[in-house]
Amino acid sequence: MYRNNSIFLCYNEGKLGKVVDDMVNSYTIAPLPDNISKIFKENGSLIKISKGSHICLEGERVKDIFYVVSGKVILSKETVSGKELTLRICGSNDCIGEGIIFSKTGYYPLSAKALEPSTVITLDRNLFEMCLSQEPTILIECIKWLQLQNLKTQTKMRDLLLYGKKGALYSTIIRLTNTYGIFQDSGDIVIDYPLTNSDLANLCATSREVINRMLHDLKKQKVISFDKSIITVHNLEFLKNECECENCPLSVCRID
Repeated sequence: MYRNNSIFLCYNEGKLGKVVDDMVNSYTIAPLPDNISKIFKENGSLIKISKGSHICLEGERVKDIFYVVSGKVILSKETVSGKELTLRICGSNDCIGEGIIFSKTGYYPLSAKALEPSTVITLDRNLFEMCLSQEPTILIECIKWLQLQNLKTQTKMRDLLLYGKKGALYSTIIRLTNTYGIFQDSGDIVIDYPLTNSDLANLCATSREVINRMLHDLKKQKVISFDKSIITVHNLEFLKNECECENCPLSVCRID
């Protein structure tokens, strides 16, 4: 399953948890409950994934779920013609494959690919479900976290379907500022993660040419500027007004 020369590492029980904690603490922490991540650390195996390698492919038979220790992983759906819709960019302390927990679906609904060299823990789905079943309190935490992921997906679909291509791009930039933004003294927000126009097109379910044109228009209006794939937002309120922003909580209005 782990393609393109992924490296497999296995640690003794107990040692894995400390290794993972040290790695996760050096990255931005996503809101996955500690008790859930602990299940992965105590029962899973650590693997290294090279840039561009797939962790799982849409339509493959389900075996494991995954916990991201470090790096960036995109979750996407692809059509037969090659069109791609990126639904999430997962960072450290995030879970991949949560949609198949306690589900009778036997296949992965999404593909997961490493955007950069990444480290993940792989854990058998049945073992993870058994651990949750034995701990009702942790199961409730998991359900709450799953509901948050559902809310994120619903708001993304709303923006993609109701507000057209501009709304899709503008809302995506807003989510990127909430996830990776660094506020400057001038009031500008630097999105501290490099994204190509192709990456943005996949996040908006449109073509690179359309994204190029809309980004150029935003630059002419001095709403954004960009330098070597790093976007700086100068007028966030303009973007919010254009896509009729509902001021969702920051925990929901994110790209991860």
